[in-house]
Amino acid sequence: MSDATLLVDPAAFDGTEVRVEGEAYRHLFRARRLAAGDRLRLVDGAGRARWAAVDRVERAAALLTPGAPAPANEPALRLVLLVPTLRPERASWLVEKATEVGVSAIRFLHTERAPREPGGGTLARLRRVAAAAVEQCHRARLPEISGPHDWRELAALTAGAADPAGRWVLDTADDEVSGWGEVGESGALLVGPEGGWSPRERDELRAAGWRTVGLGERVLRAETAAVVGAALLLTPRVDTRAGSG
Repeated sequence: MSDATLLVDPAAFDGTEVRVEGEAYRHLFRARRLAAGDRLRLVDGAGRARWAAVDRVERAAALLTPGAPAPANEPALRLVLLVPTLRPERASWLVEKATEVGVSAIRFLHTERAPREPGGGTLARLRRVAAAAVEQCHRARLPEISGPHDWRELAALTAGAADPAGRWVLDTADDEVSGWGEVGESGALLVGPEGGWSPRERDELRAAGWRTVGLGERVLRAETAAVVGAALLLTPRVDTRAGSG
């Protein structure tokens, strides 16, 4: 049995045979030396997982037979993470780590103090980073990655977490920290730029009922704060009730 996870498209996931080629083949059957008779997990990126047996290993491909359902390893909370537009290397790190801790979607958002435009191919590259992280951490859902979105899209982007109790905003400069409160089945975590929220943005968030939370006395980079905040919400052993933040 292997501890490997392979992300495949839904058509292959639902099929009776999976052919593995290219980089995935080199990683699994050359670097990791999987062989006929070994077992691994197949995931479809939408939250489903199943076991697959290695039937045959050829010179440049391997054939798998999908079998019974496998653990999805997904958190109970479906969390949308909204973050400011970042420099490419920081965005890549954020996507990798946020995928590992279990976020369901990552939305890059323009704010008044972070109006950065990504270069061509940025989203495609970040999706590849997320796909590799899904396999590395053995989860089953590939986070949706989109943006950059205009600030005016915020309400639409968080429509699935309409209850104010499930919408949190990190704000180091707000004295009215309300705490994390109860965590349900869906939610949204909004992280501001390193320059902080503008007065207008802060007023709009308060008016919309976002819960203001903090991460302690130290000032964290936006991508670090995003991952730490997401981990607090997605790790069931952590007490996220009011007063713990």
